[in-house]
Amino acid sequence: MTGLVSPIVIQFVGFVIVAAVVTQVFLMVIHSVRRLEHEKARHDIQLDLLRARVQTTMAQAGVERDRSELSWNGFRKFEIQKKVPEAPGVHSFYLVPHDGKKLPPFQPGQYLTFQLRLPDEQKPLVRCYSLSDSPLDPDHYRVSIKKVPPPRDKPELSPGRSSTFFNEILKEGDILDVKAPSGHFYMDMNKTTPVVLIGGGIGITPVMSMINSIVESGVKREAYFFLGLRNKAEHMMKEHLERLERENENIHLHICYSNPDDDDIEGTDYQHAERVSVDLFKRVLPSSNFDYYMCGPPPMMSSVTTDLKEWGVPDSSVHFEAFGPASVNQKKKAEAKPADANAPEINVEFAMSGKTLKWDGSAESILDFAEDNGINMESGCRAGNCGTCITAVKSGDVSYSIEPGSAPEEGSCLTCICVPKENLVLDA
Repeated sequence: MTGLVSPIVIQFVGFVIVAAVVTQVFLMVIHSVRRLEHEKARHDIQLDLLRARVQTTMAQAGVERDRSELSWNGFRKFEIQKKVPEAPGVHSFYLVPHDGKKLPPFQPGQYLTFQLRLPDEQKPLVRCYSLSDSPLDPDHYRVSIKKVPPPRDKPELSPGRSSTFFNEILKEGDILDVKAPSGHFYMDMNKTTPVVLIGGGIGITPVMSMINSIVESGVKREAYFFLGLRNKAEHMMKEHLERLERENENIHLHICYSNPDDDDIEGTDYQHAERVSVDLFKRVLPSSNFDYYMCGPPPMMSSVTTDLKEWGVPDSSVHFEAFGPASVNQKKKAEAKPADANAPEINVEFAMSGKTLKWDGSAESILDFAEDNGINMESGCRAGNCGTCITAVKSGDVSYSIEPGSAPEEGSCLTCICVPKENLVLDA
């Protein structure tokens, strides 16, 4: 009949409508399932992050408790349990307490202070060396020490006294006097933000402690590790570093050889035939938004810190330590500022040396000032921790550029980190 719709057509239209409704419902269900899966995944990630923060906080609380309860004052006897060659002229020393008691954990990047009794020398020699292993639940401490050769421009001079003593004289079973770990240069283990760890030569030691602590903490903190060396002959702990990167997706290793030998293989032994630099960071890092921890020779430290500042990295994100007294002196003198011309004149009298000198503000500390004027004073860490430079104050007062690791006794000062506030007489 004309004008009537065929039942087949009606059935087909109905089928299409039902199919469309079913499809829409199916799509809605799929979307809901996907949304629930996405929300669950996001919830799981947030839960994992919360668990990581809780674990880190609890672990750090335990570390702080053990550090407080197990630390010690003065020097403690330690035995060299193992002496392991790492590279030509470099050994690692595994130290255990002679009394057999537990060791306190330390902050990754800190150092030990040694009082060394060298043959044929009447006065003990105080030196500081960075800890080079993880600080978490230690049953030993490890320091890795390179024998310091004479300066290249003065080969007639003797090599480093303490580093030669460690590398050539000390042996397994020997006993050393050691102060508890200290130092203001260390990585904050309460944070989980990404870091760039930079070592140059034997400056690898404190940043090695840092990368080991990241791995052993179990927190997947993103870490880029840059190490500058001349060639493979200097490449200490090579296999260990390669294993860390192979087994941990959050560890990214970048080895730089400035002068590779013919048998050094790029891509296997090292990744970059150049020096460590901010130009390299710009090519490798996803951004500049990291905390930077570095230790190395003065030229590397100076160029990297300057270029990081020019790259827009805030000073609060850059942490560094130059190794060796000469390195520290060079950095300090470069930063020293002249005294205010309108400030009252200050004189510093070194009573035992018979010298009275006008303080001109050109030195960063009284210790630097004394050395610049030919006055020899005892020193060790040059960071206000080891106490070697402590000197009696006969009159006057001082102010400190950084907070001492432990306050000196009343009537004395740590000359490596203080300057005179007024006319000063020192028993030196």
